Amino acid sequence: MQVHVEYGRQAMELQIADRALVPSHIAANPDSVDPTTAMRQALEAPFQFPPLYRILTPDDRVAILVDERLPQLPLLLTALLRQVLRAGVDTSQITLLCSPSSAGQPWLEELPEDLEEVHCEVHDPKTRNKLAYVANLRRGRQLYLNRTLVDAGQTIVLTSRRYDLVTGMAGTEAVLYPALGDEAARGEAAGRLTLNPDAVLHAEAVEAAWLLGVPFFVQVVEGPGDSIWHIVAGVGPALDEGRRLQESAWRRTVARPADTVIATLAGDPARHTFADFADALGCASRVLRPHGRVILLSGATPEQTAGTALLRQAEDPTAALKKIAQARDYELRAAWQWASVAQQARVYLVSGWADEVVEELFATPLAGVEQVQRLVSAGESCLILGDAHKTLAVVEG
Repeated sequence: MQVHVEYGRQAMELQIADRALVPSHIAANPDSVDPTTAMRQALEAPFQFPPLYRILTPDDRVAILVDERLPQLPLLLTALLRQVLRAGVDTSQITLLCSPSSAGQPWLEELPEDLEEVHCEVHDPKTRNKLAYVANLRRGRQLYLNRTLVDAGQTIVLTSRRYDLVTGMAGTEAVLYPALGDEAARGEAAGRLTLNPDAVLHAEAVEAAWLLGVPFFVQVVEGPGDSIWHIVAGVGPALDEGRRLQESAWRRTVARPADTVIATLAGDPARHTFADFADALGCASRVLRPHGRVILLSGATPEQTAGTALLRQAEDPTAALKKIAQARDYELRAAWQWASVAQQARVYLVSGWADEVVEELFATPLAGVEQVQRLVSAGESCLILGDAHKTLAVVEG
């Protein structure tokens, strides 16, 4: 049968035998929403919580943690800031917080002129005066978090609901801790990386958020490509609702593992990062037969990172994993995930990267549909995972 496969802004047609195509199922396929309208509605009617503008006062200093991987970020952020201003908060009292991996905040240039006075800060986990002590966690570790975050009268977390290799769920408390913690906490988390979520670290993230004062979460459940399906705002119960919506949209059950998995990244290639590539690879590995093939399709040319540099300098995935373990660097999580999959599977890549770059990342570059078709035809079974970087794929039963 002919199968239409979309990736980036492109598509390819593949011929896959009916008996070879592994079926998969997802619970929901809702319509996309307008980001500005959906954001306003979510903030005016949060999940089991008062409207955002009613819980703020004009004297509040507001810290907004920004997830830079969000689609249509300028529209989402503008709508959020409008609701904060509605409460009488001045723009000079608002700080946008970004993670240390931030790539220069190009989205700031797309915000309206009247929001130009909003300050933007990139978290620095290594500088002590940029951190503040909060309390001791139950197991004894001293909890240090970003000082702007701690000093704020209200913390708002604008984030995408995704799956995360460290804590299981991104877009929840883990965006605060260890992400905005000190270097010691981030290093410990980096030393505990596994392909299964760390329940202890998740519990500590929940505890850290509670000690901080229960932030107001604005959770975005993405749709295919650059679209948005849901926005859920609020505290405690809203996180459970966000998880329910995410699971219905992005948890995919498959009938059986496949020896070839095609993992795609759809939407604007300019948005796709190496972390997205690694997430897609990690998703595919969960439903892949031992020593199978993963074919990653993206039209992107992601910027090189410290993680890709480390991988390219290593002789093989095993050597790369040893270097990552020694570094204990939280920003090397994507590199760790990539090397872990490359160690146990054959990886093929359609992207904008030069062939030599792909090969130094322990993968085989593919030029187009003919080479992809040849690999698919050579295998006994094939599974296609659209937007694999957002998906949790599991074998049913």
